[in-house]
Amino acid sequence: MIKYYAFEGRQVISVEELEQSDWVHLCAPIEEADKELYAKAFGIPLDFITDSLDIDERSRYEIEEDAKFMLINTPMINQSHKENEAIYLTVPIGIIMVGGKIITVSSSEEHPIIEKIVNNKVKNFNPKDQSLFVLHLFEQNTFWFLECLKKLNLKRNLIEQELYNSSRNEELRQLLKIEKSLVYFVNSLSANDLLMLKMKRIDFLKVRDKDPHEDLFEDIIIDNGQALEMSNVYTNILSGTMEAYASIVSNNLNSFIHRLTIITIILMVPTLVASFYGMNLTHLPFQDSPFAFYGLIITSVILGIILIVFLGRKTPDK
Repeated sequence: MIKYYAFEGRQVISVEELEQSDWVHLCAPIEEADKELYAKAFGIPLDFITDSLDIDERSRYEIEEDAKFMLINTPMINQSHKENEAIYLTVPIGIIMVGGKIITVSSSEEHPIIEKIVNNKVKNFNPKDQSLFVLHLFEQNTFWFLECLKKLNLKRNLIEQELYNSSRNEELRQLLKIEKSLVYFVNSLSANDLLMLKMKRIDFLKVRDKDPHEDLFEDIIIDNGQALEMSNVYTNILSGTMEAYASIVSNNLNSFIHRLTIITIILMVPTLVASFYGMNLTHLPFQDSPFAFYGLIITSVILGIILIVFLGRKTPDK
């Protein structure tokens, strides 16, 4: 699928023809034949499009003749309904600067960052400047990471509160999904951070000595570093929570087995006494007495009480 947009002042408007456009957005699904057609029409290598649609691609930049290519990773809500899948995945967005046009390529038709720019919801947005357009994309991507991290942390807090009240497998599965999402975030944010630092060092976007642009780029790198730090902190907290909960479950299981063992020992002695009189033997004490049954009951109870007192003293305090 291909969409064309033009810039009027600080606004983004949709247009019908390539010649009228300043920004071209390609999104999946795209047929193989169409990929080659678009690459030829824009004068860019086919890899720029195919790599942007590959969810396993890492952040990087390339220069091919007059075309500049950047690929960053961005969070997406996982549409899979499998229980063991992460809540968020990270997918690439390709950004190509060629022939005075901006070309973006994504594997999702509806992406929050693209939608926000298309709907003119970005503050201080100036699409006429290509370098600034790319910086705004980087900025919105970092903001989207931070927003997703806040949602994951809130969800984690709610699940922990549920775990305090009940020990259900559903909450543990949810924590595992959050942990998987954070792993994706840490890897993608690390790659994005390295990409932006390299781009800034070689002045890939030609923003050096342009104070507003350079300051914005510096702020984006700082915000991305903050998002990476938050991801690491949340991952460590979640790992600690899972380990602590596993220890609590193990301790509760040990306490239950300990109680069950004591009950088994207490019931074993009266059963042993009664089993002696269940044998087909002669000359058992009090076997002819009319009070033998009551004597066995009383003896079993007394032995049970003695065991309870003895084992109660030996049981360590919790």
